[in-house]
Amino acid sequence: MAETVEGYINRIVFRNDDNGYTVLSLQSEEDEVTCVGTFSFISEGEFMEASGSFTEHPVYGEQFIVESYEMKEPEDMISMERYLSSGAIKGIGAALAGRIVKRFKEGTFRIIEEEPERLSEIKGISERMAKDIYRQFEEKRDMRSAMLFLQQYNITGNLAVKIFSEYGQRMYEIIKENPYRLAEDIAGIGFKTADDIAKYIGIQNDSQYRIKAGILYTLLQSSSEGHVYLPERELLQRAISMLMVEEGSIQRELTSLSIEKKIIIRITEKDKLIYASLYYYMELNVARMLCDLSIRNEMNQETVKKQVVRIEEQFQIELEEQQRNAVAEAAGNGLLVITGGPGTGKTTTINAIIKYFEAEGLDILLAAPTGRAAKRMTETTGYEAKTIHRLLELSKLSDDSDNKYSFERNESNPLETDVLIIDEMSMVDISLMNALLKAITVGTRLILVGDVNQLPSVGPGNVLKDIIDSHSFNIVMLTKIFRQAAGSDIIVNAHKINAGEQIKLDNNSKDFFFLRRMEANVITAVMINLIKNKLPGYVNATPYDIQVLTPMRKGELGVERLNQVLQQALNPPSEHKKEKEYHQTIFREGDKIMQIKNNYQLTWEVKSKYGITTQSGTGVFNGDAGIIKEINLFSEHVLVEFDDNRLVDYSFSQLDELELAYAVTIHKSQGSEYPAVILPILDGPRLLFNRNLLYTAVTRAKKCVTIVGSDSMLQFMIDNKSEQSRYSGLCGRIIELRG
Repeated sequence: MAETVEGYINRIVFRNDDNGYTVLSLQSEEDEVTCVGTFSFISEGEFMEASGSFTEHPVYGEQFIVESYEMKEPEDMISMERYLSSGAIKGIGAALAGRIVKRFKEGTFRIIEEEPERLSEIKGISERMAKDIYRQFEEKRDMRSAMLFLQQYNITGNLAVKIFSEYGQRMYEIIKENPYRLAEDIAGIGFKTADDIAKYIGIQNDSQYRIKAGILYTLLQSSSEGHVYLPERELLQRAISMLMVEEGSIQRELTSLSIEKKIIIRITEKDKLIYASLYYYMELNVARMLCDLSIRNEMNQETVKKQVVRIEEQFQIELEEQQRNAVAEAAGNGLLVITGGPGTGKTTTINAIIKYFEAEGLDILLAAPTGRAAKRMTETTGYEAKTIHRLLELSKLSDDSDNKYSFERNESNPLETDVLIIDEMSMVDISLMNALLKAITVGTRLILVGDVNQLPSVGPGNVLKDIIDSHSFNIVMLTKIFRQAAGSDIIVNAHKINAGEQIKLDNNSKDFFFLRRMEANVITAVMINLIKNKLPGYVNATPYDIQVLTPMRKGELGVERLNQVLQQALNPPSEHKKEKEYHQTIFREGDKIMQIKNNYQLTWEVKSKYGITTQSGTGVFNGDAGIIKEINLFSEHVLVEFDDNRLVDYSFSQLDELELAYAVTIHKSQGSEYPAVILPILDGPRLLFNRNLLYTAVTRAKKCVTIVGSDSMLQFMIDNKSEQSRYSGLCGRIIELRG
């Protein structure tokens, strides 16, 4: 005979967010009972009736093994107050819960559900807060219903929370009609999971619906690798492998998708190129808008030269011929690209251009792709620079919209400026470039600055390289290394690496060092010693400012293992620091972390030293780095402060968007600059270990580079010019329009 216990959940002792396995403390009328079982969605303070049996655990004592359970709304005033004060409803503490229940007695929950505006009768509750309490109350109920619905498709735990958070009540319709949307919209759900749901619903393996969804998903996956399109043959190979159907079936659905305008098939002399429609029109629009902006302004060259001379004299700067040419080209053209490696004077050139346009009385805006790059641009120019997303005024759309975000600045509401300068252009992908150009009116001068030899953007496209390779616009290449920069072996060696020349490893340098170590565990020990003891004083920085960059995610010297080791060395467990384990990663107060995907819906705020919010907005982006300031185990939230002082509150279910950042991949370091960089280089995939990657890593360091590992692998990387090819057609589009 099954036994029954009931009571309110006093404390959740342990919970596995993936499978729902939970250990909790249930406060019944007689006693406190430890319950163990799998629960779809629960929170502290809720009232539960559970069936099962008692057992004696050899270590933890008596436990109640839950076989089935039902969540009930508390019916008496004491239980209602316990629920409201438990933290289940954010913003209600014990005192406020007591006042609510004292006022409305047994009708408390009915008031919240049916007359929430009456909550504002309670001292300390505004009308806005009353609405928020009602919203949270309903969300809890809706979430539980959603969990039960999703369980039939073997979706439990954190993934179910993410599905409901993404779609809300639209979830039921989407899953029944088009489960493949889950793979498109939600990180952590791949085609296989969506396909399993589709099979459960009854969609056949060779159905047109499934094949179309598979083709679109294949194109979506390729965009995450940086591709804007796929050649037909490669698309077919990938789709056949995933769908396990005949090529003819895929060919038929390619035609069908083309008729439906969901894909665009572009025929060239050599191949058929298959685009997702979104990226086809983005690429076309970017090419057209760049050509529209590229207007020659009639300028008196002598007048421009005299103005440049005045700037040099007034601000005591000395420009060389390429830099003077850049200022003149900026004055005379609607579109200008300035490219060059480290130490070639890009920053000085930007400053001279700013001074020129200021003297002309023109309005100037500065921006960069990341918060760190924008902050550095502000520091080096003395003018405020924003991220491109903030410049375009990112805004969250309504929850029932299919799109996740939009920009307030666009063709209907363009940027109000005469000159726009964008730095770190190598990081800008086709999507962001399209949004940026939409917000620029013809007649505005656009100046794009970047190092074309760095790694391309994380997102699809190869924008800066394609623009330069088209030879269709005014390009100024800065090649001269200035005397001051020539004294830095970081800069000298970066240029040697880029040119394929071998570098000296004799350690007769002040800022570039090589330590030969041939075992992974020894390399790790050396890095820890450098971070904790050697480098902080040498570069006048804290251990947290020193960054380990590695080519790989996996392996003994990959990001995943190094972060565990470095966390233990730099931020070990402490009774004074709360922590949360999530997907085999321990997040601890004080940890360095990084956002690993774009989230346009996360809200942030910047506070003054007095705790007053001075700025707020939405959007946290792939590569943003910060520190965990607080972990609240009760409300299940993590507070992160990013490098640009933005505070962001994450729920535990959102922790898959963060990872430790004591070590990061070289790709993720783009746009960042660190006082000191440590590069462990021992062994890895030959295609990945290339010149481009090494060059990008070295140029992230401001004061010191230390490479620890194999000299032969280092020499191999310098010799290895091979890079993973990207399918991007922007260069050809520009040439077509200009030709």
